[in-house]
This record gives sequence, structure tokens and C-alpha cells, in this order.
Amino acid sequence: MTLSPVVDFHIHPVVADTYHPWVLEWMRRSAGPGIEERLRELADPVAFSHFLEASGIDYAVVLAEASPITTGTVSNEAVARFCEGQARLIPFCSVNPYLVANPGAELARLVREFGFRGVKLYPTYQMFYPSAAMLYPLYARAEELGLPVMVHTGSSVFRGARLKYGDPLYLDDVAVDFPELSVLLVHGGRGFWYDRAFFLTRLHANVYLEISGLPPRRLLEYFPELEKVADKVIFGSDWPGIPDIRGNLEEIRRLPLKPATVAGILGDNAARLLGLPSA
Repeated sequence: MTLSPVVDFHIHPVVADTYHPWVLEWMRRSAGPGIEERLRELADPVAFSHFLEASGIDYAVVLAEASPITTGTVSNEAVARFCEGQARLIPFCSVNPYLVANPGAELARLVREFGFRGVKLYPTYQMFYPSAAMLYPLYARAEELGLPVMVHTGSSVFRGARLKYGDPLYLDDVAVDFPELSVLLVHGGRGFWYDRAFFLTRLHANVYLEISGLPPRRLLEYFPELEKVADKVIFGSDWPGIPDIRGNLEEIRRLPLKPATVAGILGDNAARLLGLPSA
């Protein structure tokens, strides 16, 4: 019998001198004393891979970030180096449409040169609506390459973020115009738009509900009919903002959901998107 993989679809690597001071201060408040020393230890990719294994994670999506105004920049090159040689780590690039002339060509270059397996967009941090025309070349190239696109939706707590860009409804146009593109609604519309995120996930075959940063014990409060999209819910921790990965996994396993739904959330659904072995 093959066991289902456990996939964390939302990891932010800690690379030295990348995040703004207010982000590090938030991490201290969120994770408690000793977090800085722990983050220094886990800045080594081998140590981090062991940490994930001890936390019960078989594979993890590691995210670059190009948000110089709000959080900082974890470069695509740094993420590629961090994941190199670590079978457990799956690199996703970041493309900021204001920092490159051609987002579609930039995505193709990053995939060609570094082997990225997907892309993460940060509308509330990078100041654009996800349906903006300037993103369409990127979506077209991602669809052509078969790459999933993660899009931050819902609230953002960091200085300078603008929440109006986080409405999942803007992804309706994207889902319609790119029907073969897999779109992940990151954070499930957190705070404002849980209902919209759920509705879009149920409506569109190519839209997925990513639940990082949400307290697992409240998932059925936010999404009472979660079973209806059981094959399209994706677990992510949002580490290091949510430091207790294993605790989150256990809380999901305790929810009154069908075993197949739990297995899908924790890894089978992600495995299909990423082409990983699954049960």
C-alpha cells in the first residue's frame, strides 16, 4: 500500500538580509522568543529539509518573493540555490510585473534557467489587480508550460500592503480566459472573502483553494461545505509565520472530514498539481 504524500504548499525560506525589519518584528511576536536563532539554523537547506521531515512533510513548495515595498525580496536565484539538491524542496519563482518588461518572457527564462515548478504572485504587496492586462502574458506562458500559479488573496498584515488587490473575484476573469491554467487562491480569501474563494473553487475546474495561514480548527467555520471541493483544497503552513507545521497537520486530521478528504488536503491534491507520486 502506498501512503499519501504530505505536501506543504507554502514555505517562505529565511535568507539573510532579505526581509524588512517590520517583517522580522512580526515574526518575533508571532513565534515567540528564540525565533531568530531558530531561523538562522534553518537557513541551511539541509537542516531545513531535516526539519520538514521531522514535522511530517514529504514535499514543500519554497517561495521566492519580489515585494520590495512591503516585505522585502527573496530572490529567485536564492530560492533556486536553496532548493538545489534537496528532493523534498520544490522551488516557485516570483515575478513582479512592475520590475520586468515582459512577465511572460521572464517566467519562461526562470523556468528554463532554474527549473522552477510554478510561480507566486503577491497582488496586495506588489500593487496590482490579478486580472490586469499586464499579467496576461504570464498567465499564457504558465498555461503553456503547465505551471500552477499561486495568487495571494485576502488580508495582509505588513506595512504598505493594500487589501483591495486581494479580492479573489479578480481571478474569475483569469480562470475563464485561461481554462487550462491551475490557479491557487492563496489563504482562501482570508478575512474578507472566504465565500468568494469557495464559490470560485467550486465554479471553475481550474481553481484551487489554498488554506495556508488559516487556523485549521476553524476551516469548517470558514468553509462549511468544504467536502464539496474536497479534491481541490491544498494545505500550506505559511512557515515561518506559522511555525508549528506538525500541529497544523494534526488539527486537520482531527477535523470531522472523510479520510479521503483529509488525504487530499494534506497532499494528494497537491501531488496531482505538481506531478508527484501519490497514493
